[in-house]
Amino acid sequence: MDPATMGARLASSVVTPLIKKLFVKEGAGAGLVEQPVRVSSLVSFRGEKRTLTERDLGKLAAELVVQAIRTAGPGERPCPADEDELVAEQLATMLYALGDLDMDDVQAVRLGHRGLAHELTRATHAQGRSTPPLSPSGMLFFLRLLHTACLHILHFFTQRSTFVARTLVEQSDQLSELIAKTDVLVERLPSQAAQDAGFERRYAEYTVGKHSTLTIVGVDLSHAEATWPLDAAYLSLEAVSSGGEHPLGDAFAGTAADTPQHAALPADRALSGHRRVLLRGIAGSGKTTLVQWLAVCTARQEPPRGLEQLIGRVPFVLPLRTIARQGSLPSPASFLAAVHNSLDGAQPHGWADRVLSAGRGLLLVDGIDEIPERDRERTRAWLSDLLIAYPDNLWLVTSRPSAVAEDWLAAQDFTEFTLSPMSREDMAAFIDRWHEAARRTCRGEEDRAELNAYQSALQTAVRTKQDLTRLATNPLMCGLICALHRARRGYLPPGRKALYDAALSMLLTRRDTERHVYAPGDVQLDEEPQIQLLQRLAYYLIRNGEAELDRDRAERLIEEALPSVPAARALGDAPAILRHLLLRSGLLREPSLTTVDFVHRTFQDYLGAKAAVEAWDVGLLIRNAHDAQWEDVIRMAVAHARPRERAELLRKLLDVARSKDSAESTPRLFLLAMACLEHAPDLDPAIRDEVTRHAMEFVPPVTIPQARDLATVGPLALELLPGPEGLTDEVAECCVVTASRIPVDAAIPYLARFADHPAVGVRAQLASSWGRFDTGRYFHEVILRLDRDGLYFVAESMEQLRLLLDTGPRPWLILRGDFTEDEIRDNLDGAELTRLRLNGNHVLEDLGAAIGHLTSLETLYLTDCLRAFFFTGLSDLPLRTLIFETPGLSGVGVVPWHLEKLTSLKRLKVAIGHARMERDFPPNITWLDLHVLHEFLDAAWLPSAFPRLRHLNVHFPGGADRPIDLSPLAVLPDLEAVTINAEITGAASLPGVTVTASSASARRSGGAGSP
Repeated sequence: MDPATMGARLASSVVTPLIKKLFVKEGAGAGLVEQPVRVSSLVSFRGEKRTLTERDLGKLAAELVVQAIRTAGPGERPCPADEDELVAEQLATMLYALGDLDMDDVQAVRLGHRGLAHELTRATHAQGRSTPPLSPSGMLFFLRLLHTACLHILHFFTQRSTFVARTLVEQSDQLSELIAKTDVLVERLPSQAAQDAGFERRYAEYTVGKHSTLTIVGVDLSHAEATWPLDAAYLSLEAVSSGGEHPLGDAFAGTAADTPQHAALPADRALSGHRRVLLRGIAGSGKTTLVQWLAVCTARQEPPRGLEQLIGRVPFVLPLRTIARQGSLPSPASFLAAVHNSLDGAQPHGWADRVLSAGRGLLLVDGIDEIPERDRERTRAWLSDLLIAYPDNLWLVTSRPSAVAEDWLAAQDFTEFTLSPMSREDMAAFIDRWHEAARRTCRGEEDRAELNAYQSALQTAVRTKQDLTRLATNPLMCGLICALHRARRGYLPPGRKALYDAALSMLLTRRDTERHVYAPGDVQLDEEPQIQLLQRLAYYLIRNGEAELDRDRAERLIEEALPSVPAARALGDAPAILRHLLLRSGLLREPSLTTVDFVHRTFQDYLGAKAAVEAWDVGLLIRNAHDAQWEDVIRMAVAHARPRERAELLRKLLDVARSKDSAESTPRLFLLAMACLEHAPDLDPAIRDEVTRHAMEFVPPVTIPQARDLATVGPLALELLPGPEGLTDEVAECCVVTASRIPVDAAIPYLARFADHPAVGVRAQLASSWGRFDTGRYFHEVILRLDRDGLYFVAESMEQLRLLLDTGPRPWLILRGDFTEDEIRDNLDGAELTRLRLNGNHVLEDLGAAIGHLTSLETLYLTDCLRAFFFTGLSDLPLRTLIFETPGLSGVGVVPWHLEKLTSLKRLKVAIGHARMERDFPPNITWLDLHVLHEFLDAAWLPSAFPRLRHLNVHFPGGADRPIDLSPLAVLPDLEAVTINAEITGAASLPGVTVTASSASARRSGGAGSP
């Protein structure tokens, strides 16, 4: 029998009567006469009230040993038979020390049963009493028996009538003393904490009011109708680690076959398990919306499950487009002033410093790409200084993908994620939410019925029309499509430029006209004059690398433009015209009383590109082609240009890419030129061929980041990618990554060519990408052809799961998302499934009910399953490998309960939140991957918890604060290897054990799920 289970098997009905014999019967009263009432005065084998002799004590200990062995059952004897008497003798010696304890029962209960056992051991040694030597199994049996006895002793103390009375008296005295001291402190010291708390309440209310609504493009233009509650509007997209398209979790060295494909995580959980995150995403992908959502959740102190690390935090929203315009970047004391927060003057002196020094801040730095390139280095230095001064806060920094290098914040221990394009399911969900918001503006049932018809038609169109699917891959474009579809009564223009042209027409003129905003005689401004004025503002911002401009500067720009746009004079002077554009265009807004900007950077780039082409500032465009801020400007400039202008622009772009001065940005410039071809339907064939030929120098991609960059070219990249013949496994995987990130139907035949590829990485990417494509077609053309050997198949919906299971056994499965217990139990075949991964499941609680029938299950991965903590009902499964990762609770380190019941388990990966773990583990673990979320590990508890350990991997995601002593591991007879990312001592005591330590990585940050 494993002694760890002894406490559970020894029934209280057996132990309690034996323990009661150790103590005299209590008399009446509250037990307050003798202070304190010592344990030594209560024992029945010492003093005047002796009812138990020392010999009787030995018999009592022997009876405990007999009962423990009897409950073990046949074949589970906890110690050699010849040591029964020795264990009883040692136990009696320890229990005899109860008469030497100089403490009362309240103090003993406060110690706990392990503390009481320690005190008995100390008292025994202090009196010079010797204990007989025992074998390792005998000693373990004795210790478990002693702990069990101490547990029942303390339980006996709490049942005594005097215990409660004396405890209440003691607590009352302590409380009175504490109240008195607190009153003195309150009287003598001003309460800075009270001031801070009061201000934080006001600040939280302000943050919620400021950021809890979104402007929904095209729903309507009046302020009341154009805003949408963030809770209803927010759609969480996916983000992938920038280290790879689907990072593989090598939980155990040498077990590549067991390595599953890590799912892309929801973008709002990028902070889960990470303190510092750089999040990249294209324009309109939802970066700023994510910043707002995190700020509101933190201010409300209502984080969703998985983001508990936001509890107690104070959010600081720092849009760089606003704060970088000032002479110097702000210190914490100036954060509120820098973003024009109305509560700036009300904050207590030093408040921000106190918040950040305590590590309670959530700093949301939005838009690295929205500041001039010349300012980015000083911004990085500013971030570095803040991180040095305030290291323990949470950070999220956002940027467009190519605005800064991949390792731009690597030295500051930032983990990088990239927002994925919207999947078909995301598009469908967004369309439904948009139309739900629009229904709130309907004036009658007829309007609602009409909108319902538009919603259904658009859902069909997005599923069936390739060009539309390609455009609607981010929330901004999807919102524009919804608005145009409604405004044009079901008609949508093809192509990106046509879509923007139609959107501008809708926003600038059609909406107000159709809503009868203008009364007879009101002055109206046509679409073209408005565009001319807006593009002047946009081009000024682009030329100067700004994201917003002062209101008086905007008025001067309009004043300078009026001679060329005389029609605008009908509205009045420049301030009146600017006021009209702010109120009616739907494209401008006022982030503060003194500044003006565009509602989204996409409109600014589109209008600025039009101005650049009209002025033919081709030199300016080419000189800035290396700057990520100008990428969309150049694409749209090609779209606006006439055929000869396009040819000249692209020819000069190729010349710059070929020059020695741009060697570092050459690949990106050639790919940018290639991406421009999508917007050049009429172009000199020689230029088109030359652009394609140069882009082919970077095809096929050889790294995952290159693969993602190539995907930005769009569907044209599919024509450049080679087939699988002759490619290495690594390059083949990169090609599949590129094609899988271009969610058009044309990608499916290309991906299908790789379905027979022997490399697991290639097939894994194919198996996990079908959420971006038409489910039925992708399944029949790709999934059905995949070799099942060594491959996890991925299902993100019941439709996908049924397709997989209806077409033969799938021994290895990954279920992503909220599959219920009934769905799992009713669909998974217990005899077929051998390996299962549940990822991101926030509804599953009863594992036994869900998977207890999987009688062939050998490997189980639970990643980000925030309710599945209890392993009851799984004891009959033949589980050999368990990976339990909770990145959403990384600061807690939750160890599942009842692991000890998994007696066949050999390999375990788990995170703990403390230096040691007082928990029972399976007895036969040989491989252990331990993530320690504390800054220290006491290795002394490991041998008793894992007596058969052979391989140990210890990882400190946040670093260790002192060397780790490995000498306690010397008692493990089978230990072969130890890997730890910390400084160590005691390695010399492990002869024959391969020890790998890495102090250099001890302070690197990472998630609890990082391998």
